[in-house]
Amino acid sequence: MSRQDEFFKHITEGNTCKGDYITLGSAMLDGSTIKNAFINVPLKTMNRHGLIAGATGTGKTKTLQVLAENLSDKGIPVLLMDIKGDLSGIAQPSLGHEKIDERHAKIGLPFDAKGFPVEIMSLSEQDGVRLRATISEFGPVLLSRILDLTDTQSGVVSVIFKYCDDNKLPLLDLKDFKKILQYCTNEGKEEFQEEYGRISSASTGAILRKVIEIEQQGGDLFFGEKSFEVEDLLRTTRDGRGYINIIRLTDIQDRPKLFSTFMLSLLAEIYETLPEQGDSGKPELILFIDEAHLIFNEASKALLNQIESIVKLIRSKGVGLYFVTQNPTDVPEGVLSQLGLKIQHALRAFTAKDRKAIKLTAQNYPDTDYYDTADILTSLGTGEALVSALDEKGRPTPLAATMMRAPMSRMDVLTDNELQALLDDSKLVLKYNDTIDRESAYELLNKKIEKAEALQIKEDAKAEKEKASKKSRSTTTRRSTAQNPIIKVLTSATFIRSVFGILKRVMK
Repeated sequence: MSRQDEFFKHITEGNTCKGDYITLGSAMLDGSTIKNAFINVPLKTMNRHGLIAGATGTGKTKTLQVLAENLSDKGIPVLLMDIKGDLSGIAQPSLGHEKIDERHAKIGLPFDAKGFPVEIMSLSEQDGVRLRATISEFGPVLLSRILDLTDTQSGVVSVIFKYCDDNKLPLLDLKDFKKILQYCTNEGKEEFQEEYGRISSASTGAILRKVIEIEQQGGDLFFGEKSFEVEDLLRTTRDGRGYINIIRLTDIQDRPKLFSTFMLSLLAEIYETLPEQGDSGKPELILFIDEAHLIFNEASKALLNQIESIVKLIRSKGVGLYFVTQNPTDVPEGVLSQLGLKIQHALRAFTAKDRKAIKLTAQNYPDTDYYDTADILTSLGTGEALVSALDEKGRPTPLAATMMRAPMSRMDVLTDNELQALLDDSKLVLKYNDTIDRESAYELLNKKIEKAEALQIKEDAKAEKEKASKKSRSTTTRRSTAQNPIIKVLTSATFIRSVFGILKRVMK
């Protein structure tokens, strides 16, 4: 048996699936594509998370697109975080190309051009379904971690949430939270100290500065109502295809704090909302986080710990997380070790640091007799990748350099008219795009302060009136006291004159 025949048997036996699966492409050996040596990923293991990595221009985005399309066809909803703004074309069929036909002939797969059901979403003022969450939904623990607060400051946040719960003050947006921070050390200082203990103005000042930092990155657009319901990410079409939900993030890529805040709150909400999943054979939802380094580079230690915990736990809910980034070293070791599917496009070795990163990357893949992993990482062409997946029993499949299949949808953005037509047809735009600003902590505390101020003014006026009255009575009393001697003197003089008058008459 030739080396190529041995390799074909090695690959096909390692990628045999009894259940449903996705075919990524066909294996390569010595620079040539082995037709029909298909690289398959069982749907059953796709909630075990994954990584798509590689240098700019090597095909990461197209791989993401291929996975999203095939998941949709299998009835699995997808959420894409579109940082670069180049994924909306999934809604339209591929225009086709002779190079695509050539690629698929080598792989041994037919090419079927088609568009997919897409929902466009936004965290900002861009067109799309508005995604929001309330401060209350975050809760004190998650909010403290996002703000990167100290233990003392986190305790203050917990007390504030308790006060708002006890006094039925809804915390909906950032202005609510800022108002209660100011209130607890100013107008409501005595009330807080009596029932909840003294709160330091230094602590609330530090928290307020962190809140303003989030606000400056657009958090005021994200926090509020109407809150997005996670169930709306799980929709399928009448013909059973999963919706591909694309969140447009092109205008917040320079605001990583907002991006991290949104992602962590979404994952927490998904985990809280979805039930535990048994052995259903396929995931409930797959999330692709493009430019994942934006999260990890700016995340605090507490935030990284929270992400690592969620990555470990959320797969039990049937949810898979796929991180898309330039280098695997962008992803913390604790998260990287949890990723079952790894698709590694070419890396570039321009510097000693790059070469060291390539060696480290090679160590993350199973050993193989057919490749020098570190060497092949630098020689892969565009649309080629090293693939290591998990089989149906959770074991790593044989490492394979793979000629990746082409996307079935358009590899370009929608035109303005196409985008508008998509939004006009969206039921979720109608559901979520009206801003609601109902009475909450901000308004209720302002009313409370105004009422207290009005009462104080009334009491001050009453006190002033009493003071004036008392002063008036005091003046009258002093006048009376001053007049008494005069009256006495006048009375005495009158008496003397009367006596002398009588005596004069007697003497006469």
